[in-house]
Amino acid sequence: MSHVTSRASTPPAGARPFPLEPTPIHVSDEVLADLRRRLELTRLPDDVGNDDGHYGIKAAYLRELVDYWRDGYDWRAAEAEINAYEHYHVEVDGVPVHFMRKPGIGPAPTPLILTHGWPWTFWHWSKVVGPLADPGAYGGDPAEAFDVIVPSFPGFGFSTPLPNNPDMNFWKVADLWHTLMTEVLGHDTYGAAGCDVGALVTGQLGHKYAHALHAVHIGSGQKLTLFNGDRAWDLSGGRPIPDGLPADVHARVVALDRRFAVHLAAHVLAPSTLAHGLSDSPAGMLAWILERWVKWSDNGGDIETVFTKDDLLTHAMIFWVTNSIGTSIRTYANNNRYPWTPSHDRWPVVEAPTGITFVGYENPPGVRTDQRVRHFLDSDRGAWYNLVNPTAHDRGGHFIPWEIPDEWVDDLRRTFRGRR
Repeated sequence: MSHVTSRASTPPAGARPFPLEPTPIHVSDEVLADLRRRLELTRLPDDVGNDDGHYGIKAAYLRELVDYWRDGYDWRAAEAEINAYEHYHVEVDGVPVHFMRKPGIGPAPTPLILTHGWPWTFWHWSKVVGPLADPGAYGGDPAEAFDVIVPSFPGFGFSTPLPNNPDMNFWKVADLWHTLMTEVLGHDTYGAAGCDVGALVTGQLGHKYAHALHAVHIGSGQKLTLFNGDRAWDLSGGRPIPDGLPADVHARVVALDRRFAVHLAAHVLAPSTLAHGLSDSPAGMLAWILERWVKWSDNGGDIETVFTKDDLLTHAMIFWVTNSIGTSIRTYANNNRYPWTPSHDRWPVVEAPTGITFVGYENPPGVRTDQRVRHFLDSDRGAWYNLVNPTAHDRGGHFIPWEIPDEWVDDLRRTFRGRR
């Protein structure tokens, strides 16, 4: 089902024309033919004893997806759906940047930039772009319309290649986004939102450029120092699990470690080594990112309740056809190699008014959803943010705007209400 409405995007009277000419997404037939040949030659490993997925993605399901990718999936149909939005390609301080846009429909739409994470693509925002840009078409107030800008993170998808920017990381992206919004697009003030590492980009905007931000809304509340230090791949900081924890809390700690430790270690410590294999094999690349979609989404054991096969493959295609898996995973190493440093010493560190959407699938061990906001406020992260709208939901996993788009839109609107 398309995420795009057919309502005309007429700018409000007196609004200045958009300063760029759109350039639709198009993947060449040669790239698609090369992909098909590689899929036909796929060689999967023996996977005996992995019926429960204990060792990772099951070969049987991966084979099912690869076969569908080769014989059933239609990129041209997905490409047409993507191109129902406006797409632009610009250079910002020498960095290639692609972004998707949905013009706001209302009396005075507020510019809003949405930043994704990994293994996200810009298309993970597609379920919320329409309601944010055109609230009147979804039962909302047109006065709350946003002019929605959805970039591909540099090094991801169509914001490639990065031959002159091998050091790209989240706080450098924040500088690019501010230049894009203010100098390229001409906005004095704007809003920002993000999830995963996109939440760090958004938090950095709210830290360094708070004067230009109406507000920010994020899908987590990490410190901007998250990737600093000698053990950035270890979310526990190298500490063992404490003795004496209740069995359910101990199990939750182990489950969260299993969910997040593998990719952090590989991406921070040896991204290029991994990239050599993932860039050569579409099945290998799909397996690596599929595990994150499977393990991180609130899917009850069935990934296709959250992402259909077509959804999974459209996101995978955006990585594959741009050969961007290597530069996408290197950002983790760069977040650590080029540590975040503050632009000022004021508190809160993120001065822009900040809303946060928490989801039940990522509740910390021993913390219920109804305790989540209080737990965050009492943590050492709470004081980092100028919090105005922290909200917790029982449903939803890591891909919040894709998994619970209605709740995300409502939360974001509350964050900006009265602040633009």
